[in-house]
Amino acid sequence: MAHPGSTSLAERLDTRYDSATRQLDKAVARTAAGARGAVGLVSVVAAALGAVPPVSVAWLAPVLAAGLVWTGLYLRRLRREEPLPHWLVAGDAATTVAACLAQRHLVPVEAFDAGSSWIAGLVSMTIIVTGVTWRPRVAVPAGLAVAGAYLAGVRLAAPSQDVAGTLGIHLVQLLAIAMLMTLLRRSAASADAFLRGSARAEIALMVERLRREDELRQVASIHETALHTLTMVGLGTYDEPSPTLRSQVRTDLAALEKLRDRPRPEAAPIALDALLDEVAGRVPGLDVRRRLTPQTVPGDVAEHFARAVTEALANVARHAGVAEAVLVSSRHDGEIRVEVADAGHGFDQDRLPPDRFGVRGSILDTMNALRGGGARISSGDTGTRVSMWWRP
Repeated sequence: MAHPGSTSLAERLDTRYDSATRQLDKAVARTAAGARGAVGLVSVVAAALGAVPPVSVAWLAPVLAAGLVWTGLYLRRLRREEPLPHWLVAGDAATTVAACLAQRHLVPVEAFDAGSSWIAGLVSMTIIVTGVTWRPRVAVPAGLAVAGAYLAGVRLAAPSQDVAGTLGIHLVQLLAIAMLMTLLRRSAASADAFLRGSARAEIALMVERLRREDELRQVASIHETALHTLTMVGLGTYDEPSPTLRSQVRTDLAALEKLRDRPRPEAAPIALDALLDEVAGRVPGLDVRRRLTPQTVPGDVAEHFARAVTEALANVARHAGVAEAVLVSSRHDGEIRVEVADAGHGFDQDRLPPDRFGVRGSILDTMNALRGGGARISSGDTGTRVSMWWRP
C-alpha cells in the first residue's frame, strides 16, 4: 500500500529503531578498537626495538605476548557493529596496570629521560578507551588507577625522574574524555527521546485517521438506510401501516440514537487489519507478506499493536539479513494474535545490550503494558518470530 510521504515516515521509524545512543556506542567502539589496535602494534614494535639492558627479556616477552592478545581482540571488534564488551576493556586496563608496575624491567632508563617510553603511549590509549566505553563513575576511577600505576612504576624504575608533567597530561585526558562522552551521551539520549516521541505521534495520527474513516463509513451506512426508508414512505410504497415498515423505522431510529451517543473518539474501535496493512507498507527494503483477518479493536489497543509491529518489522529490515517477512493476524476464542516472522539471522535475547529499547521497550513492554496484552519473542538459527496478543 503506497501513501504520499510514506518513505519519509519509514526512514524516521528505521532511524528510531537503531537509536542515536546505539549508533554513538557503535561508532565510538569501532574508533576506539581501531586506535587501540594501532597503538598496541606500535607499542609492541617499539618495545622490541628498545629491548636493551637493563630490559629483561624474561619479563618483556610475556608482557608483549599479552599485549598482542589484547591488540588482536580489539582489531577483531572492527568487524562488529556493537559496543566494546566490558571484559575486554577491563582486561586491557589490568594488563596495562601490570605493565606500568613492571616498567623497571621493561623500559630502559634512557627512554624515561627522552620521554619515549612505549608504555606511556599505551597508558594514554587505555585511559581513552576506558573513558569512551564506561560511564564516568567507573571510567574515572579506572583511569586514575592506570595513571597511578604508571606513576608508581616510573618511581620504581627511575626515582629521580620528574613525572608531574606526564601525570598532568593523563589527568587532563581523563577529565576531557569523561566530559566529552557525558555530553555526547546526553545529546544522544535527547535525540532518542525526540525520535521515539515523533514515531509514536506518527502512529497515533494513523490510528486517528483510520478511526475517523471507520466512523464516516458507519455514518454513511446508517444515513443511507434511513434515507431509503423515508424514500419508500414518500413514494407511497406503503399504502397503509405495515409491521415491516414499523420494524425498519425502529431499527433506523435505534441506529441513529446509537450514533448520537457513540463513545468518545479515544474509545471508538478501528480496523486493526487496515492499520497493520498500512504499517507493513512503510518499511523500506522489506517485502511483507500479509495474512490479516478483518477485525476491529479499541483505538489504544490498535496503537499498541502498531507500535510493536513497526518495531518488529524494523528489526527484520535492519538485522535479519533477509528482504522478506510475514505478518499474520488472527482471532481465536476471543483472543487477537499478531505475529511477525522471518527466516533470517536469529539473536540471543539474553545478550541484548541494555540500551536496545527497540525489543524491550517497543515490543515487549508496549504489549505487556496493555491490559490483557502480552508478547513473546523466539529466535534461533532458522529465524525469529514475534508473537503479540490481546484478550478483551
